[in-house]
Amino acid sequence: MDRHILAQRAATDAVRAWDERRAAGEVTNVAYANGLLGVASDEQARWLAIVNYRPRSDRESRMKLTYMAAYLIATRGTLNANEMDSVLETPCDRPSTSIS
Repeated sequence: MDRHILAQRAATDAVRAWDERRAAGEVTNVAYANGLLGVASDEQARWLAIVNYRPRSDRESRMKLTYMAAYLIATRGTLNANEMDSVLETPCDRPSTSIS
């Protein structure tokens, strides 16, 4: 989660810097688009790492779901079908301790 947050901040900083450079006429539209694609790809990779992470405990599972919910609410985003499947099929690695 920390890496994803850092990737989001880096993306925000990069967009701001590229916007300033583009406004000053220092970069072309192609360079601008390629730069934004790079930071967006990094942010997406970090997000997928969270989606595919296998929690090791109930606590980690709750933290993962809480973070994902907060992120989706803040960005007004949704999970695509593959992300939803990954989340639903990824129980924590810890064995169940139910009593029969």
